[in-house]
Amino acid sequence: MRILLAHNNYSVQGGAEVFFHEIGRILVANGHEVARFSCAEDGLEAPEAGYYPEVPHYSAGGLIAKVGRVPSVVYNKDARESMARLIEDFRPDIVHAFAIYGRLTPSILDAAREANVPVVLSCNDYKHICPNYKLFHHGRLCEDCKGGRFYSALLNRCCHDSLAVSAVSMLEAYVHDRLDVWRKNVDCFLFASRFMAEKTEEFWGKGRVNMDFLRNPFDADAHHVPLNAGDYLLYFGRLIDEKGVDVLVEAARRAPGVSVVIVGDGPDREALGRAAETLDNVRVVGPAWGEELKEWLRGARAVVVPSLWHENFPYVILQAFAAGKPVIGAERGGIPELVQDGPHGWLFEPLDVTQLEERMLTVMALPDETILEMGTATQRYVAEQFNDAKIYADLERIYKTVIS
Repeated sequence: MRILLAHNNYSVQGGAEVFFHEIGRILVANGHEVARFSCAEDGLEAPEAGYYPEVPHYSAGGLIAKVGRVPSVVYNKDARESMARLIEDFRPDIVHAFAIYGRLTPSILDAAREANVPVVLSCNDYKHICPNYKLFHHGRLCEDCKGGRFYSALLNRCCHDSLAVSAVSMLEAYVHDRLDVWRKNVDCFLFASRFMAEKTEEFWGKGRVNMDFLRNPFDADAHHVPLNAGDYLLYFGRLIDEKGVDVLVEAARRAPGVSVVIVGDGPDREALGRAAETLDNVRVVGPAWGEELKEWLRGARAVVVPSLWHENFPYVILQAFAAGKPVIGAERGGIPELVQDGPHGWLFEPLDVTQLEERMLTVMALPDETILEMGTATQRYVAEQFNDAKIYADLERIYKTVIS
């Protein structure tokens, strides 16, 4: 089988690119021919790089450049033509698309349809139903655009708190809705969480599109940490408002006997650092990766995921599980699907500081033996549910169903 994978970025910038490349790796390991389609990057040495279109980021350049770039942000004709050339030369049996909005754009799906190549689309966020892709802005959940009311994006300035970016995102949503580019061109939408699938049906109507489930591949061995009960609670990830780290800091303020370590970077780092300076039990230590992050995980008793937005399928939970750490997770999005799937942690109501404080105190009071037993369960779970063989079995089933 020949599979063409399409994603905005080839170089790894975050979890979305890891997903894109991991799917390719698993397919190649199982004997399939795989081609990848992305935007051009300086110095990129990819086999298909000659097909990649030059797509500047919308934010690059001055006002005139940004205005002139708006049509290609909504519907990139150059990307469509480049995709058509690659399809003609590679002759894929199926196209598997990932995050393509804003740069490659859904125009490339038109190229696949015109070549009679079926398409599956992995939805890692809510961009197909929400102009700002989060269903969240300015500290609150939001579904104001439901029913095609995309002007709400402009009224709310929900995209980077910018009128200009919100206006472009509003226009993008209206054009895609009018052209019906998603539902017309995608044979099957793939979701990692049932929450996102159900939310999509709320916006589009039950049964209007074909859906299936494909969890993100995860190399548990690469993130394995020897079991250790630990003596502090750990947050690691982006420091930005939708992650709810300020709620964690406030809960720590009320529980001075609980030590909390915050690892990460982002626009809220400075404010969180100032808050931590007033507390003896909270440390903001900046970003950490690889072995340094493993050391922070090894010393933790549990990991806290206090997200305020509807997280889809957060990698941080899988990393925590691989390190043998149970999770105190907010009851948002796909988080409960991971935390409740076995003895893997505890849930709390987002924004309920008192409930989070109680969970934190409970975890610190548990016997070390209980924490280690939960750690054994989390490591077993992530190794069994996210290994290559299981992910490939789902991929093969989905592709064959769509092609037939």
